Amino acid sequence: MSGGVVYKDLLPLPKETEVAETPENEDLAHTIRDQPTESHALAMADHDEKGAAQVEHDEEVANLGWNEPQHAVANPLVGGLSNDELWVLIRRFNKQMYHVKEYPYAVPGGLDLNIADEEEFSPDKLRSNVERLYMTIIIGLMGFGKQIVRLRSWRETRRTAWFCTAYFAAWLLDCLVPLFSLTIIALIAYPPCRAILFPPAPLALVSSSGSVQKPKAGVLGSHDSATGAAENHKGEAVEAEASNFVNGIASVALSSATGKHPQGEPRGDEDSPSSSIPDPTAIATGAANAKDRAAGATPTDTHDKTKVPMETAMWTKMRPIMHGIADVTDTWERFANALSPTPPFPRETARLRLAALVVPALLMSIFVSSYMFMKGVTFGAGFGFFGDPIISRGLEILNRNTILKGVPTNAQLTLTLLRLGEANKAPLPPPPQTATAPPDQPADLSDEHLRATGADWPLNATQEELDDAMSHDPTTAHETGGSDIDASKTTKHGKKGSRVLGFFKSTAKAAVETSIGADRLKAKAGSGHAKNRLGVIPKPNEPKISGPVDFKCRYKGNKGHTYISTKATIPCVAFSSDSSIEKIGSVDREDLHAVWSIPVGDIKELKKIGGFGWKAKLVVGWALDSEVADGLEIVNRKGETWRITACPLRDELFNRLIALGGQKWESW
Repeated sequence: MSGGVVYKDLLPLPKETEVAETPENEDLAHTIRDQPTESHALAMADHDEKGAAQVEHDEEVANLGWNEPQHAVANPLVGGLSNDELWVLIRRFNKQMYHVKEYPYAVPGGLDLNIADEEEFSPDKLRSNVERLYMTIIIGLMGFGKQIVRLRSWRETRRTAWFCTAYFAAWLLDCLVPLFSLTIIALIAYPPCRAILFPPAPLALVSSSGSVQKPKAGVLGSHDSATGAAENHKGEAVEAEASNFVNGIASVALSSATGKHPQGEPRGDEDSPSSSIPDPTAIATGAANAKDRAAGATPTDTHDKTKVPMETAMWTKMRPIMHGIADVTDTWERFANALSPTPPFPRETARLRLAALVVPALLMSIFVSSYMFMKGVTFGAGFGFFGDPIISRGLEILNRNTILKGVPTNAQLTLTLLRLGEANKAPLPPPPQTATAPPDQPADLSDEHLRATGADWPLNATQEELDDAMSHDPTTAHETGGSDIDASKTTKHGKKGSRVLGFFKSTAKAAVETSIGADRLKAKAGSGHAKNRLGVIPKPNEPKISGPVDFKCRYKGNKGHTYISTKATIPCVAFSSDSSIEKIGSVDREDLHAVWSIPVGDIKELKKIGGFGWKAKLVVGWALDSEVADGLEIVNRKGETWRITACPLRDELFNRLIALGGQKWESW
């Protein structure tokens, strides 16, 4: 891998380099050097602990491993953060960010990329937020629950005995609140005590009784997932669990809506009507209505007066529900980042601030009697019930002056890391992708993943028991709680039903291929919509090699590259249809003419767009077993719009543009 690629003489400076006139609002910034937020300032700061992306580079853009295998990428890219942890953040950022707009006012807490109050709703975004909820809060609560059952089980005898002794001694002396306060202060302010009081153990290895168990995946292939499934890269197992968590909810909901009751089905043979019909929970649209009709009901708008208002109410309430899930998850992430800060954010400030808040409670508890405590609790319950006007006003004040001020969410942390790379002209390489399935073999265990306090054995299990639990058993993943669960979760089409599905798939494939051919003809005839669909289905095994400067894509159906030039004071993004850009360095780049160019500091809005509509995308993925190359919409401060399509590295281009300028962003 080369240390860097010099593009100063390779890419022409786009013609338009002046930023549009600044609006009257004086809080707009054009470049990262203006440091309009704490995130920008941290990206520009000189840090003591440096990774490859924090070292000054002479070349215009340093290539730190784009399109290179994982072992060829410098590690660490960011000081104090392993590449695996960095790529976990970037992967999840890519799934979370869809649409951002410039926020022209001062940002709360000094950090941008907060969620807009009028955030757009879409089912896909709701899915993303539920997945975030699983990966942060639900997994965190699982870890807390496993620690509780370990402590209650008395299997780690010495640790539980110390907790028991401390609790009842404090109870006899009426010092429970001071004990709890001191414990919380210690856990917040002194991180090493966390592993002493609550030694780590892989989630999947701990049973509901606190003993060792065989992970649900049949092997301990990952440390932080609930199933223990194997993974190629850190965090992938939890991300796959989150996706299947949403799929599982949807599957159960659809099965309930369609009245699936396998135990009540007559036992037939393969010639029965059921064997010829595909499972409606897998393919049906409007299956709930079909179920009602089959029962003799008339589920139409005319007969059922609740249908339209209930559907309207449900969909109307989805946006505040989605926003609420996002707010709760953001708060959880902020607390996690306050307790365990990630570079380049300060390591002590937020943690000590949280600990300081508990100190008054500790001092007060020394002088407060149990009677006064109970009076306070009952007063709080009454105030919480009747004090809504005061509470609402107080929450508005807290939103502006929160104790977590300046502590980032994971998205804000990731944006800061992306800006750090851009500030040093070393864009962070995208997460590596592996086409092969992860091996079904146990992951390595160290004291970081499994240990006990003092002389206890971890989980009171011998090494032989641990080895047996971690080893691969292919039957474990299929075990359920009984035959009724087996029957309910199984999707059976029958032999004839499978043939029906195969026929539909072949028909859909032919229809898609015909539509693609028709798009080419329509595009030649001048259809703008057809031009935007050209190239969105990549050819089989077509490489995604592009970036960090140029990105393969199309503009109005024409093949080309969107490229980013940073050699000027004001970075620019441009598009060129010159095919010779694929041979960078082989010709004089002064002959490369941009179709359009935009100063990055003039971008007001970035929006990820689909190559196809969502229904067509599902059909393409099912019928062709192919991915779809999506696009990006760019809007400047004048309201002018540029739409690029068929961009395989769309997320990476989005990340470079969002991190390169001085804009303060808001998530929509």
